Amino acid sequence: MQRNTDISIMKEFRKRQSRQIIAVAAAMFLVIFAAVVHKRPDLFWEVSSRDLFAFQAIVIAAFIGFAAVNWRCPSCGKYLGGDIHRRTCSKCGAQLQ
Repeated sequence: MQRNTDISIMKEFRKRQSRQIIAVAAAMFLVIFAAVVHKRPDLFWEVSSRDLFAFQAIVIAAFIGFAAVNWRCPSCGKYLGGDIHRRTCSKCGAQLQ
């Protein structure tokens, strides 16, 4: 039974890891895209600096909120920290990969 639980923890971690990687890429793209729109308004459209800053702040806040919910150990539910390729949970010791 323990082996089955270990496999399900690893599967859930891979799902969370994939979502986290996608979220990082999407957030980075949107923040950089907003910076490009600001620097080169002739490429797309002109937007005020204040609106672009607000958009970037919302993207960053949404990412932080998503990461706070998503990036948790599937076994104990504690936040996993900054290492996206971790092998074990530092809190409970669960094998993640």
